[in-house]
Amino acid sequence: MPEGIKVQKMFAGIAKRYDLANVLLSGGACRWWARRLVKLVARERPREIADLATGSGDVAFALRRALPDAEIRAYDFCEAMLDVARERAARRREKNAAEKPVSFAFGDCMNLPLADASVDALTIAYGVRNFEDRARGLRELRRVLRPGGAAFILEFTQPATLFRPFYYLYLKLALPLIAWAITGDRKAYDYLAGSIEAFPPKEGLSAELRAAGFSDVRALGMTFSVVAVHIARR
Repeated sequence: MPEGIKVQKMFAGIAKRYDLANVLLSGGACRWWARRLVKLVARERPREIADLATGSGDVAFALRRALPDAEIRAYDFCEAMLDVARERAARRREKNAAEKPVSFAFGDCMNLPLADASVDALTIAYGVRNFEDRARGLRELRRVLRPGGAAFILEFTQPATLFRPFYYLYLKLALPLIAWAITGDRKAYDYLAGSIEAFPPKEGLSAELRAAGFSDVRALGMTFSVVAVHIARR
């Protein structure tokens, strides 16, 4: 599993162009994936939500639009990414001062700054793959959820068998070159490709969630199962 300090430095180096890179590298699909995630969360009508590995705040802001009255706290362990999120939050306040703000704070998923059983729902998009210790991180997610609350995890997974050869060709050859042109950092996206290839399939992550104590675990694959939303309840 990746070393946390190296992941921090990597994201700090691409923070300013992270959103642009995501949109271009996914052909815009990342926006649809995030909307699907938020729609699933909104169905539960949670009152207190933690958005983990928030990055530039995309999911947190989408949650705010879908759930205008909810308390939303967003956390990341990369201060450079949080700086981008806070800048975006300030621009949103200028446009709509009446909107309930989203709070952004430093938070490492290995040791979250949240009390036991303190949130109704949590979201994490593309963050579980970067956990330094995945078993520990998943237990930490469960710890902060209230009984009956749910974790919504959007993450890359292993795609459908017929699509897999084309996908890995793109990951290994095209993606790092395109990302280098956008961000100037090829190594970060070499890491991305390797971490996706090494990550377990939907069934594997579902088994790990159950081992961490979650119940009612299910996974919804999207776009030939390139990504999946895992829903796991405490």
